[in-house]
Amino acid sequence: MPEAIVLINTDIGSEEEVLNSLSAVEGVIEAYIVYGVYDLVIKVRAPTTEKLKEIISSRIRRLPKVRSTLTMIVVEGRTYIGK
Repeated sequence: MPEAIVLINTDIGSEEEVLNSLSAVEGVIEAYIVYGVYDLVIKVRAPTTEKLKEIISSRIRRLPKVRSTLTMIVVEGRTYIGK
């Protein structure tokens, strides 16, 4: 299944509101408020690349108070749990 990591900038002070809105977006499987250049980091998964693109461009980027995004399509990954 295609996955992407999306870095999100929000309006100042609206990180929690956007985080809550992301819980209703199909395909968002992880979401974090972070410190640094970006305000949130999320992981999105979809059955096809086309659906992944639709979720990011039509749902996430259009959420109120989302100012900008940077999307990185996952090429290969590993999960290290319990280390």
